[in-house]
Amino acid sequence: MTPATPPLLATLAEDAWQGRAAAHRARVDRYAAPYLARRSANKKHPVEDFLFTYYTQKPGQLSRWHPGAGVVLAGESATERLGWKFYREASDAEREAAGASAQGPAVVLDREKFLEQRKDAVDFAAIILGRTQARPAQFGCFGLHEWAMVYKQEANAVRHEYLELRLGSGGTDQVVEENRIRCTHFDAYRFYTPQATGLNELRPTRENQRDLEQPGCLHANMDLYKWAYKLSPALPSELVMDCFELSWRIRAMDMRASPYDLAEWGYPPIQIETAAGKADYVGQQRAFSAESTVLRGRLRAALETITRE
Repeated sequence: MTPATPPLLATLAEDAWQGRAAAHRARVDRYAAPYLARRSANKKHPVEDFLFTYYTQKPGQLSRWHPGAGVVLAGESATERLGWKFYREASDAEREAAGASAQGPAVVLDREKFLEQRKDAVDFAAIILGRTQARPAQFGCFGLHEWAMVYKQEANAVRHEYLELRLGSGGTDQVVEENRIRCTHFDAYRFYTPQATGLNELRPTRENQRDLEQPGCLHANMDLYKWAYKLSPALPSELVMDCFELSWRIRAMDMRASPYDLAEWGYPPIQIETAAGKADYVGQQRAFSAESTVLRGRLRAALETITRE
């Protein structure tokens, strides 16, 4: 049976897509190379390791460039991708629709197989992205989720045991107790200490995640990278890296607002225990929310293209 021709089919000549692949590898290497060097030296970085250790996408996977669904890759080098998951030879109909030469190798993403095998991920991403986009953003959390993760813990028992608490254990606990905590993100809430879980005004769970995610949340916006790579290789890698780089910058701000002292690492604190620090936090949070709204829209548009009949 002839595979269905996906919408917006286009072709890339070998020189063009090889150039994009090389540019993508260089873009990834800026972040991945220092991480891999630290890992080899058995060293840690509390900010810059996070996207490679918390998320499941590994540097080698991230470095592999994909054009996304609906793009025919022409040239001898494209045949290597026949050994990659979700790639196949382009059909005559696809070549014609893309304006590709009938001569020579050409490969394309196997959209049908991708949708068949990744149905759950595609469906859940569509729900999360759509419902989050539809909700009003909330800007009253002040990054207290990181503080709740070390509440009532001894200094030598905190999550990042090699870091000092900026206000000490007692001062950290006092900040938690004197502020309203209203975290909407399950994957932050699940790391709260047992003493802190009852202080959160909401009870996020995996089951109600789709009903609580909102576009002001730093972690929900960082997770745009997660949804992007879970939709790979059906998304263009440039879009995945746009999400990665946004998540990278959000992580830096998130940790600056945390209870840890990261000044020696080059990350001055956002002192959310003060009125000025709270205002600084909200200003940056709003800017990231606006950026994330644009990226979330791009992801939803790409997802609609992938699933369109």
